[in-house]
Amino acid sequence: MHTEIVNAGALLDTNGKLTQVGWARHQLLDCNLENAHFYALKPLQFLRVKRWDYYATFTPRRFFSATVADLGYAGNVFVYTLDFESGDLHEEGLVIPLGKNIKLPRNSTGGVTSYTSKEATLTFDVSENQRKLSVDWPGFNNGRGIQAELTLENPPDYESMTIVIPIGKKRFYYNRKINCLPVQGRIQYGDEIEELRPHESLGSLDWGRGVWEYSSFWNWASTSGFLPDGRRVGLNLGQGFGDTSQATEDCLILDNRIHKLSDVRFTYNADDFMAPWHFSDQEGRLDLEFVPFKDRPAETHLLIIDSVVHQMFGRYSGKVVADDGEEIILDGLIGFAEEHHARW
Repeated sequence: MHTEIVNAGALLDTNGKLTQVGWARHQLLDCNLENAHFYALKPLQFLRVKRWDYYATFTPRRFFSATVADLGYAGNVFVYTLDFESGDLHEEGLVIPLGKNIKLPRNSTGGVTSYTSKEATLTFDVSENQRKLSVDWPGFNNGRGIQAELTLENPPDYESMTIVIPIGKKRFYYNRKINCLPVQGRIQYGDEIEELRPHESLGSLDWGRGVWEYSSFWNWASTSGFLPDGRRVGLNLGQGFGDTSQATEDCLILDNRIHKLSDVRFTYNADDFMAPWHFSDQEGRLDLEFVPFKDRPAETHLLIIDSVVHQMFGRYSGKVVADDGEEIILDGLIGFAEEHHARW
């Protein structure tokens, strides 16, 4: 169906070309971005390389997300949270010229991601079996403040969706998404304190590295939750930029095992994002309706950076078939789906 990468190695050869193209269940390729070569003046290439770590958590009460990103010519740090019952959504971000004070590790398998300033402190510390997130943003929402201390379980045998695809002749996308990571810890938002327990809260990681065309478009959909029998279940679906002839990121996650799907089609009304969305694949294994209940619009207009996102939160219902033929029924599972246009 698609090419599965099973051998470890380097991402790029000495000429800056991808050594392998496909998808994998773990990160097997060393992210040697120092070998990237798409400009004649190699010292300027760092201005176009994109790197980010995006963490998200679904709790019984809320969605919480924290991101540290380096876009080359600017850094971007942002946090947002959504209360499912009240619909209260608040987001704040910082744009940092040339990514000052931003640190991102070489690979997704270890190291520390961090940003520290007078406005906010974010630290993501990755060890062999877990990922620890620490967020402190005192001025968030006019001084209400938000703090989080979370530990995401991530043993080495948990599978993830990792893809390596070319974009044009010289650019590429290297991405790892890990869903359904049991979370414990606490989130404090003003006077509200929520204790997270691994049997009811799940986290995920979107780890991206690569070089894009200046003008890009993509769709992404994701969820992490529980089936009635207690098993962890997730989805990761995507379409848009790049050559996906050898790999897509479409998959079902069931108890932290990847069940690869064929190309998934997003059907939605771009003039009315709150209308129901539909997802289907080429083999008839996926048939889902997504009914939004909240639109998170996010726009950035800063000189050469222009980004417009509609991230819709809603509920997934329908079926998806696992590799062994088991039909998994989703009934109102909370997740998100998005449309993103970017010039970056």
